Amino acid sequence: MRLVQLISPINERRVAFVKENQLQLLTIFRNSYDLVFSAIHGKKRLSELVEASLTEEYLNYQEVWEGRTNWNWLPCFDHPRDVNNCMISGTGLTHKASAENRDKMNAAADTGSQTDSMKMYFMGEEGGKPKSGEIGVQPEWFYKGNGTMLMGHLDALDIPEYALDGGEEPEIAGIYVIDDEGEVIRVGFATGNEYSDHVMEKINYLYLAPSKIRMCSIGPELVIDSSIFEDLSGLVKLEREGKVLWQKEIKTGVVNMAHSLENLEYHHFKYKNHRVPGQAHIHFMGTGAFSYGAGIKLQNSDKMTVDWPKMGKALVNTIKQTGKKPEMVSIKSLIK
Repeated sequence: MRLVQLISPINERRVAFVKENQLQLLTIFRNSYDLVFSAIHGKKRLSELVEASLTEEYLNYQEVWEGRTNWNWLPCFDHPRDVNNCMISGTGLTHKASAENRDKMNAAADTGSQTDSMKMYFMGEEGGKPKSGEIGVQPEWFYKGNGTMLMGHLDALDIPEYALDGGEEPEIAGIYVIDDEGEVIRVGFATGNEYSDHVMEKINYLYLAPSKIRMCSIGPELVIDSSIFEDLSGLVKLEREGKVLWQKEIKTGVVNMAHSLENLEYHHFKYKNHRVPGQAHIHFMGTGAFSYGAGIKLQNSDKMTVDWPKMGKALVNTIKQTGKKPEMVSIKSLIK
């Protein structure tokens, strides 16, 4: 089952069921979050609730995907009322190609020694897929922000005034909620562009944390399928002024990674503050390629496309440079 979230022409949130080349609108549920929690509270399957809420209103999927209608896209999953209750995070160094790119970025040319990036990747190769019920080696983990950083299909991802760069990272994001008892519920998966500041990271690998606090995007589709993340092939493409600037075939999923899904999930949700009832979690699973490793620097209006065919239609975003200069943030004090 696949769902999308949209903003209607009268500025209302709507959920739609993907039915081949059409989007069939739901009536009872106006966001995916409430749909999921209704299923949890009622102990029902999502498919039951979706079927009960379907209308006879249909949209042409291709036209909406291309942005040729007065409907606008939302991320396929979010917290509809509280951005602070939506945590966006991820794991890196899960794919060998990405680890090699990071190795080149952070290598100490004068020593020729193995970087921490490659050490961590090989730790995953050795211990990232433990036997069932066992805990494997901890992967790299990073924080991207709260729900204010989450964008949808066709949205622009900005290069803010304090950033040095902005670059695509084609990934899959796991979508989760925490139920009333603090239990983790995996809702599904979505195509993602994790989007980071690789120039900042290259200065020093300890700058990884601030390089990740940037916008990101997921969608168009929330794919509710427990087996979809096993083996995925796709394409990442960059376009400038209508011409292909760079593209690369990509692979992800458990068979293409150093870690099992269960191991990545354990090391994110082992922390009690990541299991607060009501939370929504968007967790990126790592990438196998990004254009910065090929020496490409994105510019204003460049178009990024992440396409995993098994995940439905591709995710498309553009680059937006603010053009502003960094300014100090004014801090007020209660003490005069």
